[in-house]
Amino acid sequence: MLLAGALGLPVFAASTSDVRMRLEASDGDSLVWADNHLAGPVEVMLRADDGVIGDPELPARATVPAGSSVLVARVHRTGARDTALGLRLDTVPGSLNATPRDYEYLFPLSSIEPRIEQGWGGRYSHGDAENHHAVDFAADSGTMVLSAREGIVMQVDAGEADTGGAGPRDGEANLVRILHDDGSMAVYAHLQPGDVLVKQGQRVRRGQPIGLSGNSGFSSGPHLHFVVQVNRGMHLESVPFRMFSRQGILRFGESLDAGP
Repeated sequence: MLLAGALGLPVFAASTSDVRMRLEASDGDSLVWADNHLAGPVEVMLRADDGVIGDPELPARATVPAGSSVLVARVHRTGARDTALGLRLDTVPGSLNATPRDYEYLFPLSSIEPRIEQGWGGRYSHGDAENHHAVDFAADSGTMVLSAREGIVMQVDAGEADTGGAGPRDGEANLVRILHDDGSMAVYAHLQPGDVLVKQGQRVRRGQPIGLSGNSGFSSGPHLHFVVQVNRGMHLESVPFRMFSRQGILRFGESLDAGP
């Protein structure tokens, strides 16, 4: 199970195939493991139905390094042993030790003049903590998306149809998540399906093409959703950032809001 954002807002977290819960029998108990298939760390929290005892006590939290497995807890049911444990594993990408540095990001779209459709705190979909400092850049489908900063491709989701939709259940956006060396993560979302140009675990340089913009997921039209996030303890928070383009320094602020 994923830790989701506020209802009605897009969620750019790890998918269930990226971080999996695995049970192993041991002396009448169940060992609960978290298997992380991402190319970066994740934080997990294990919860269970009433009547389930855990060691350590539930809810239990753990950090799982990139490409690793961690034993989260040993659990058993105090009543009838043949009933389900009702286990749930919440997942948030990133390290709790992230300390974002001041960095001047590169404008992440090639050969177009920057145009902001929705800025920081935009009332359409930038109202939650993980997207408050996101920016939606206008971009026709098929526009080349560039890495705004060097890092490791932590996550790639690229299977969602490029149809867009105005509701939160219209599918999750195709995205690339890049992990920086200070623990922050940049998300490039609403990419065109089948046109992601990088692979999970790959190191990319600033300005390197990583995909093509599109209209996948919770989207009112083709654009690039760009945000820098950090893990702040089982929840993501977006952080302010500086960015430049060929036209000079880009200015972001709470007043930049083109939402309906």
